[in-house]
Amino acid sequence: MTKEKTTGLSVELKQAEKIRKYLLEKNILRNDLKIKRDNTFVYFPVKVIPKNIKNDTIKIIEKQFEKQKIKPKSYKEEIQLPKKLLQELPTSYDTIGEIILIKLSKNLQKYKKEIGKKLLSSNKNIKTVCLIEPISGELRTRKVEIIAGEKRTNTIHKEHGLKFYLDVEKTYFSPRLATERKRVADLAKADEIVVDMFSGVAPFSIMIAKYANPKLIYAVDKNKEAVNFARQNIKVNNVLDKVEVIHSDANKISTLLIDKDVKADRVIMNLPFSAHLFFSDALEIVAEHSVIHYYDILEEEKIQKRIDYLKKIANKKSISLVNIEVRKIKTYAPREFYIGVDITTKKYADVA
Repeated sequence: MTKEKTTGLSVELKQAEKIRKYLLEKNILRNDLKIKRDNTFVYFPVKVIPKNIKNDTIKIIEKQFEKQKIKPKSYKEEIQLPKKLLQELPTSYDTIGEIILIKLSKNLQKYKKEIGKKLLSSNKNIKTVCLIEPISGELRTRKVEIIAGEKRTNTIHKEHGLKFYLDVEKTYFSPRLATERKRVADLAKADEIVVDMFSGVAPFSIMIAKYANPKLIYAVDKNKEAVNFARQNIKVNNVLDKVEVIHSDANKISTLLIDKDVKADRVIMNLPFSAHLFFSDALEIVAEHSVIHYYDILEEEKIQKRIDYLKKIANKKSISLVNIEVRKIKTYAPREFYIGVDITTKKYADVA
């Protein structure tokens, strides 16, 4: 083990934690050397001697300290790139189970393997790093290229005590909606009938089934791969009695549920960019009073126009949107937001 002799402070055990915090706060403690201790004292390697520490029990010393590797704060610190490209490195990426999904600019494509290796080495629980393109198509899938680690795209993602089996290439899943899923589950009331119109691998449905007490949840998706994972996830999370999976296009669900005499107390519409095209279908299955959790991706100046459009659709169905709450969940792109809209619906009273 490599050692270095340097200046340090000898501090009695009873004061050690207080002094350690102070040294960290003032950026005086050396993080490239290991702190030493014995039965009486703790020895801190320091960059400089702090002027305002005056205590008979704290002594300045010269001591051998073991060197330790400084863990980088970010994968960016380890990558050797031209300076002009460093600023293009993504500041964030998605972690789904043991897989990292990252988007890179065209200028960074040449260095994708190096970036993948550094992400892998700086995240000890990650097995695979994937370069991704945006979600596209009716089945909400994306092109994925493995740039580091194990050659697989399937994983198990954990959130709020639940397990979700999925394939990042064949199904849609956003780890950034974990808080939103729990929020909706906390809002759900006992004995509600819930329809999750674009359920994917069923994270919203399972979260509600596990943490609320719904009567029944219908988890609907057009993607057969997602439906298969949803059925597996429902079984793994022990909510078979609460969730029914339906493999169907959302625009056909109203007919299917009307045939079953189902009216939804709560509807989830997590299909950004396209959810508005199915709003009419959602209104076909709502009860007298219902809540719709609607999600979209829009530029800020276009949000009100979308709300006005939803009101117009509702009016044609003789339904009033009595309460609309818009929330910006996350930034999707410059000036573009992933929004969540909680909508309370009420059917017009029949006029004799």
